[in-house]
Amino acid sequence: MYIVLLFLEGVNVCKFFKKGVFLLTYQKDNKLFPKSDSSCFQPFISPNPITLYNPVERYPDIDKTAFIGPFTSVIGDVEIKENVYVAPNVSMRADEGTPFYIGTNTNLQDGVILHGIAKRYVSVKDKKYSIYIENEVSVAHSALIHGPCFIGNNTFVGYHSIVYNAIVGPDVFISHNAVVTNGVRVPPKRFVPPGAHIDTQEKADALFLVAEAKEEFAKTVQSINQQFPPSYHILFGEHRCSCGMPYNR
Repeated sequence: MYIVLLFLEGVNVCKFFKKGVFLLTYQKDNKLFPKSDSSCFQPFISPNPITLYNPVERYPDIDKTAFIGPFTSVIGDVEIKENVYVAPNVSMRADEGTPFYIGTNTNLQDGVILHGIAKRYVSVKDKKYSIYIENEVSVAHSALIHGPCFIGNNTFVGYHSIVYNAIVGPDVFISHNAVVTNGVRVPPKRFVPPGAHIDTQEKADALFLVAEAKEEFAKTVQSINQQFPPSYHILFGEHRCSCGMPYNR
């Protein structure tokens, strides 16, 4: 049994729902046929739209060893380095603030959002970025990373936390529901407690060092997520059919 979810006049594309799976179809002679060359399980990877703020289309630059999960959007000038894991339902939208950089072995977990304010930057190696995330950073479920911001190596950003207009040093542990903002610089190896609002430099400088248990937790998260890109590439295969099932030619 098919249930029509969306039909656009003048466009021969419909979305249907069958047994819990979305299918892309096209219409011909009042009949519906599956589109074998497309899958709504695939990520949406696109150049940025042309606007007054971004008058030039720029495409994402994604290393072949990185894995971009289903239902994820990567838009605009986004550089994604080796063995990065991007989970399902992540949004990286460099259509306003741009560019973004995601370093080697970093993981962006389910529901993470990356966006930036136009013409506001952090400077790294004499180049301007809206968002710059270094190597082996873990950004946990539903966190918001909003440029301008910089996140240093081996940092853990906790569930539902917000990092906006901030410089976060290496080996920092940001707990769940915390907010780091207002131009602060978090020194290396500092612990941001759950629910804390670090919005002055005085608060940032007063943070305690990360406890050994938190360091070990962050290392474990890194170890697990670094295994995902090659494993998911094998699981998903080189191609997808319209139902989302993987296959190799």
